Amino acid sequence: MTGNIASPTNDVNTIRNYAPGSPEREALGKELERVPGAPAEIPLIIGGREVRRGEPLDIVCPDDQSVVLAHAYLAGPEELTAAADSAAEAWWAWAELDPSRRLAVFEKAAELLSGPRRTRNIAAIMLNHSKNPYEAEIDLAELVDFWNFNAYFARQIYEIQPDQYPGETNRFDWRPLEGFVLAVPPFNFYSIAGNLPTAPAMLGNVTLWKPARAVVLSNYEIFRVLQEAGLPPGVISFVPFASSNAPVLLDRPDLAGIHFTGSYDTLVSIWRRVGENIGRYRNFPRIVGETGGKDFIFMHPSADARGTALNLLRGAFEYQGQKCSACSRAYIPESRWPEVRALLQQEVPKLTMGPVRDLSNFLGAVIDRAAFEKIEGYLDFARQHPEEYSFVVEGKADGTRGWFLGPTVVETTDPQGKLMSEEIFGPVLTVFVYPDAKYEETLSLCDRTSPYALTGAIFANDPAAVEGAQQALRYSAGNFYVNDKPTGAVVGRQPFGGARRSGTDDKAGSVVNLFRWLSPRSIKESNVLPDDWRRSFLG
Repeated sequence: MTGNIASPTNDVNTIRNYAPGSPEREALGKELERVPGAPAEIPLIIGGREVRRGEPLDIVCPDDQSVVLAHAYLAGPEELTAAADSAAEAWWAWAELDPSRRLAVFEKAAELLSGPRRTRNIAAIMLNHSKNPYEAEIDLAELVDFWNFNAYFARQIYEIQPDQYPGETNRFDWRPLEGFVLAVPPFNFYSIAGNLPTAPAMLGNVTLWKPARAVVLSNYEIFRVLQEAGLPPGVISFVPFASSNAPVLLDRPDLAGIHFTGSYDTLVSIWRRVGENIGRYRNFPRIVGETGGKDFIFMHPSADARGTALNLLRGAFEYQGQKCSACSRAYIPESRWPEVRALLQQEVPKLTMGPVRDLSNFLGAVIDRAAFEKIEGYLDFARQHPEEYSFVVEGKADGTRGWFLGPTVVETTDPQGKLMSEEIFGPVLTVFVYPDAKYEETLSLCDRTSPYALTGAIFANDPAAVEGAQQALRYSAGNFYVNDKPTGAVVGRQPFGGARRSGTDDKAGSVVNLFRWLSPRSIKESNVLPDDWRRSFLG
């Protein structure tokens, strides 16, 4: 760390609690009424211009499909070509701008988002993502952290310079990539949606932002904050589009990078297309991808049962299990399972579920019909295989008005079965009960069961057990937790990302990610010119 750059802080006291009777709760209530009452029209933003054409798209509330939050457009080939061309026009001026002036745009955006634009964006997150106010608050706070910490890390990078030597002057020219970056965020995190296009842009790149179609409203609210903060036209273009039109951008010679969070299959498809085109690109495109997880909590016999159970509940079911880091499999020792099971049966049914506008609800709906049907498919599989699965807590499913799926706990006799190995991305926790004497053996089983390696946790009060788990599960999770749930990574404190089928592990929220969006040039300047071509060995 350099000594002259002040580090930002993650101040948890800034998270509003929206307690009954509080001014922030009253303001939020008014905003939650305003948004559905006046559906927004969301244009494409190409080169700073509003474009109202393309395939129409209605953005609906996941917990009440009759509520239309906004009307938007999907860009077609013509609009995507125009967006890429406008990025090329904006690239030179933005790349050459003094870094401090670039970074100031995003630091101002952070101030706007945490201040005057906060309530509006919290309401958009709640309604568009079906998040309760706490989940919306920490999501917005994470984006504020991304902008502040990325600016802090960027300044550190610019101060990194090579060694000097008598007779010469050496320096790094920290150039952005040559071309445009395609940013493809997921539906589940507003903060990721804002970070993926802006992290490259902070280093002087231009980006095309493809928001997930289900959450175009909340993503557009981020874009509006950036515009207000002074983002120049064309630096980031806002272009939702159907995946069938991706080749329009992936086939361009000036594709410089891809910043992606989503499914493994989608990233493989993108990477394959890039591979097929590799000979036509001006540069090798940088691909930074975070995909999915089959995240775990592993309990040792020495662990506290109540603490483990409550972390299972929060880790598996907050935001309906729609976090890539959500705990979806657990390993519990036989001697502790009766107590843990009783606690889950006692506490999980207390999780209230319903529309997030009702602040008495802890859980909202899953994002859309496709997610609802996918998750239900896994539960149907468990019901059809009673010899392998038994329900500890069975949540109620109701898709008549909103996509509601109650939190469900399943016990399995097959530690490598379908529900223990495949990503479900919903409020389903599968538990395997292992013999206490087979702790080390079961650690190995945990490591090899899933192709993913995103997050995981060990619960134990035995230091030797913790150390053994950290070694046995070293490659099982890019973010590993001891006596804590595997969700809730904080920017700058727990840089986030995983390997194996979970992605390229380029650690969002750290300097590691930012290096990927730079193409440094080494410059040597000689201060003494030779007076002869001959080397000394010639005499």
